[in-house]
Amino acid sequence: MKDIDCILNKLKLFILIFFVTTSLPLAFVIWQSYSGLQQEERAQLNFFSLTLFDQMEEELAKLVQAEELRAVDEYQHFLAGSSQQETSSQRSPLAGPSYPDYILGYLQNNPDGSMQTPLIADPGNVADGEKALMGRLRRANEIFNTKKFIIPQPPLRKEPSPVQAENEEQLQEGFAERFLRSVKPQKERVYMGKKSQRVEEITAEQALNVASREERVQQYAESEQLRSIAQAPAASSDLQAGIANLTGSARSLSSPSEYRSRQSADTVDTGSPPSIVADKFQVEVAPFQSVALQDDHVYMFRRIVIDNQIYRQGFILLITPLLEHLVDTHFSDQPLAEFTTLHLQRWDQGRLYDVVTAGISSEGSDFVNRHVFAAPFDFLSVRLSAQNIPASPARRSLNIALAALAVFMLLGLVAIYQSAHAIVALSEKRSQFVSAVSHELKTPLTNIRMYIEMLEQGIASTPEREHEYLAILDAESSRLTNLINNVLELSKLEKKQRHFHLEEGTLDDVLADVEALMTPKINQDGFSLTIHKTEIAPFAYDREVLIQILVNLIENSLKFGKQSATRAITISVGESDGLVRLAVSDSGPGIPRHALSKIFTDFYRVDNALTRTTGGTGIGLALVKKLITALGGSVDAANNDGPGCTITVSLPK
Repeated sequence: MKDIDCILNKLKLFILIFFVTTSLPLAFVIWQSYSGLQQEERAQLNFFSLTLFDQMEEELAKLVQAEELRAVDEYQHFLAGSSQQETSSQRSPLAGPSYPDYILGYLQNNPDGSMQTPLIADPGNVADGEKALMGRLRRANEIFNTKKFIIPQPPLRKEPSPVQAENEEQLQEGFAERFLRSVKPQKERVYMGKKSQRVEEITAEQALNVASREERVQQYAESEQLRSIAQAPAASSDLQAGIANLTGSARSLSSPSEYRSRQSADTVDTGSPPSIVADKFQVEVAPFQSVALQDDHVYMFRRIVIDNQIYRQGFILLITPLLEHLVDTHFSDQPLAEFTTLHLQRWDQGRLYDVVTAGISSEGSDFVNRHVFAAPFDFLSVRLSAQNIPASPARRSLNIALAALAVFMLLGLVAIYQSAHAIVALSEKRSQFVSAVSHELKTPLTNIRMYIEMLEQGIASTPEREHEYLAILDAESSRLTNLINNVLELSKLEKKQRHFHLEEGTLDDVLADVEALMTPKINQDGFSLTIHKTEIAPFAYDREVLIQILVNLIENSLKFGKQSATRAITISVGESDGLVRLAVSDSGPGIPRHALSKIFTDFYRVDNALTRTTGGTGIGLALVKKLITALGGSVDAANNDGPGCTITVSLPK
């Protein structure tokens, strides 16, 4: 037994070493797989967050580009060449339609600080329904006049947060470096429209229409004289001279108020006459800019220069409605909103403030991606964060594969251990069987030899003593024969060489033979044998096999019941559920509960004091089960309610 424990302990150690050496590289592969999936999930979220930012920025860019295409005179109620008496078809496109919720209104800031808007035709006659809006526009213009000479520089773009920097580094190391040796960061859009100043040609009527009411009197006269000179059939040198003379005379005729206006901070003094080509004026148009006014208002404007006069044309933007529009249009109905948080922010005096927040609320963030919009919306920033990034669909397949692999490895190791344990135990049982068989063979042979020698030497002096010795010789030889027959039967069954001879009957012949064969032994050991049999229909069975089975069962009862106070053996025969059942009951010590399912195993013997003092090979009950199984039946054991146990053999009809 100690040898078995030693072998099994070594086997456990080898299995543990194998498990550890296999698990370490497997754990590394699993870690790499999950790391790759995590990088893939981050890369996907990074890609789609950038796509979301691009969509928002694209809409803002379209807004800027649409405003850049507007003619310079569209910021007046009537277009150039029209008057208040003309049809509404000559009105500015900005005069009639309603604006989006995030645009308060359009206005033009003149060089003298006054305001014009396409919403009304006559600033001195404002309808009651438009007074509130005009008041807000005038207030915005007043605030802009205090800021237009000190327009701040665009806010500095903040460095990415540590989480964002870590995300970008992981994405680059995990994916980009696999395909390119060096990855250059993609250049961000600097400006949403035309980022350089351009020069456009406008007519004299358009130039006159852009000017304020106070400037139009003088400019109208100049434009009419310029038109007549440009259309006169004169030589090119004469044309330029006439323009120069006209310009000088116009300046000399300027009023003091106009002179002061032209020499103000919004006058660009180039020292040269205005650029005129025939009846065309050249106007310098700068890119759109933005100036924060009060609260939620921002003036988005472009600076135009006509005849050295600076005008600023644009619209008053409402930040919160704009950002809410971006959220509703590009984020709210997207799957991203179900697991991310979107922060739309604005710069104000060098600090960043949340204006609109959408998505789910989360305390921490495992993923952060941030983007500052290009000019002129560079005062706006967007940040997308996620606390729990959705798992990749590949995780489910990987989890299933790993679970299956873990189960198979565990089952494999258990199977290896159980198989090795069974082989070692079987080897030990075979060793015990050989020892037991040797002992069982040696004992009757020794007795037979001893009594033969006693008979030869004439120790049995009387016929009665001689008859006693001969009876002992017969019993020992029968015992030896039964042991050899059991071993031979077991060998034939294992090799599937045992043949059965089936004959029909009602088991009366089997019971009679068993009773005649075992009665002397039963009486000798002080037992009683009782047979109960009910009527059964004839069926096919092997008579010799059933006799051998019943003899083995009775001998077991005799062997282990000698120490019992009551020595009784009962054989019951009956029919139920289409099966013929033979039950052998005794009044012995019974079978331990844990051994009830093992007693029919080859070479198995219950390990207790009784079995250690009782001879046996452990093949009797194993042979019974193999024989019954070969006949298509079954056998089971159960302890009685009182002393003893019952072994029941069930045979098919």
